Amino acid sequence: MKRAIELARKAVGHTSPNPLVGSVIVKNGKIIGEGYHAQFGGKHAEIVAIESATEPVEGATLYCNLEPCCHDIPEKKTPPCAPRLIREKIKRVVIANRDPNHHVNGQGIRMLRNAGIEVKTDVLAAKAALLNETYYKFIQSHQPFVHLKIAQSLDGRIATANGHSHWITNSTARKLVHQWRAEYDAVLVGTKTVLKDNPSLTVRDVPGRNPRRIVLDDQLVIPDQAHLISDELADKTILFTAKPESDARARQLRKRGVQVLQAPADDAGHLDIRVILQKLAEMEIASLLVEGGGEVFTSFVKQRIFDKISIFIAPMIIGAGVESIGSLGISSLSEALRLQKIRIEIIDGQALVQGYRNFTEIFTRNLKEN
Repeated sequence: MKRAIELARKAVGHTSPNPLVGSVIVKNGKIIGEGYHAQFGGKHAEIVAIESATEPVEGATLYCNLEPCCHDIPEKKTPPCAPRLIREKIKRVVIANRDPNHHVNGQGIRMLRNAGIEVKTDVLAAKAALLNETYYKFIQSHQPFVHLKIAQSLDGRIATANGHSHWITNSTARKLVHQWRAEYDAVLVGTKTVLKDNPSLTVRDVPGRNPRRIVLDDQLVIPDQAHLISDELADKTILFTAKPESDARARQLRKRGVQVLQAPADDAGHLDIRVILQKLAEMEIASLLVEGGGEVFTSFVKQRIFDKISIFIAPMIIGAGVESIGSLGISSLSEALRLQKIRIEIIDGQALVQGYRNFTEIFTRNLKEN
């Protein structure tokens, strides 16, 4: 199973909104075939493993980190895997997690067992579930998995009083963020970050594809020279605004290939994040990395609209400066947001603290005994 998970990880950033899946076939104590789901629309891991086998798979054991699919519906791009395993006379199937997709959700396991195939579940279940955390959230709620990322000093500042922030994190931490960009479907920032930093939000220093780039720009003030609307990847940029879609500036931006979408805003000009996430889900954007700045970060946290949070803490003290998070309207500690499954790691002299808003909500159903 460790090998199956290792194989699945090879396709990070390429299968969304599908899960990451790897498969290994063992016969007479040796591996005779293996494979993984390499890209959305491509062959499933089990089929790749069968077709790579160096000898007949009849009587073999197949390991897979996710329950084999069993459904055959018009929108599905590949044939179901469970019937193929039955036809190939696989003797035993070992699975880490069941697939929460309502078209599967234990039915693949039942189909195999009804055909006389021995099925063992929950092998390395926790490790396998974490691999597909974005898939589990999206398939169960049809909402993107939202990962908040911020970098701050020991005293909770993201910049000095005059706005200087390059760089709070070291190169090792920044490289990790680029890796996350390659893994996520989209990256989101606010207008102030664009005006201050003019980011590209592309993947650099690590292999991987560039994500969609999303900007919350209620008044469409993004300047023409901004990388996000002037580089060769402008067609991967989505601007959310309170302006009508017929607005003259919106039309100008669309001529550059930029997608401009309207979202409702409150009296203060804050765009409705829930509406935005719903629109992203309709575009099959299953995972979203929120990179800031502080106001955007605060808005997501205040409304509890996130699944995972990563805070890089640099060993420096700034004093007066820009806070990493503003007021949440909390008057007592009983109202404080408490994270679950906290993980703390030291990365080249800087701390990375990670946690989930509601770990149970995402994972419990996928760790149950089948």
